[in-house]
Amino acid sequence: MSTEKKPVAAKAEKTAATATPAKTAGKKSVRRKKKRKAGAHGKAFIRATFNNTIITITEANGEVIAWASSGGQGFKGTRKSTPYAAQVAANVAATKAVDMGMREVEVFINGIGVGRESSVRAIAAAGLDVVAITDSTPVPHNGCRPSKPRRV
Repeated sequence: MSTEKKPVAAKAEKTAATATPAKTAGKKSVRRKKKRKAGAHGKAFIRATFNNTIITITEANGEVIAWASSGGQGFKGTRKSTPYAAQVAANVAATKAVDMGMREVEVFINGIGVGRESSVRAIAAAGLDVVAITDSTPVPHNGCRPSKPRRV
């Protein structure tokens, strides 16, 4: 067996030859994201659960233009289900909608979480005019039978 070592210079030449040439000869074309425009009137849907609050802002025909949630804003665990987290999420979603040209929204609230009122206030504070507020939380008409009481 021979224990000859290859010269290091030859290895460096080989890697330099196989490297891809730089594409700096011409101008690089950059694709810009198309700026989206929304209608002046839309709908805001607030889903307030015990664990999270999700805000979705749509156009009048139902096409989603902006959304945000408490968990998406960096809140984790029990802090997601606070009024402040709902306020921050609603502010982010409403600001996106205002930037796209929306001016007034109809608010639809669903759920019994703690972020219901604070998210409506945040939407109004972000510059959107709240035209109407509708609560569509489902209420049972004596639905399921409750579990038996605990014996202590």
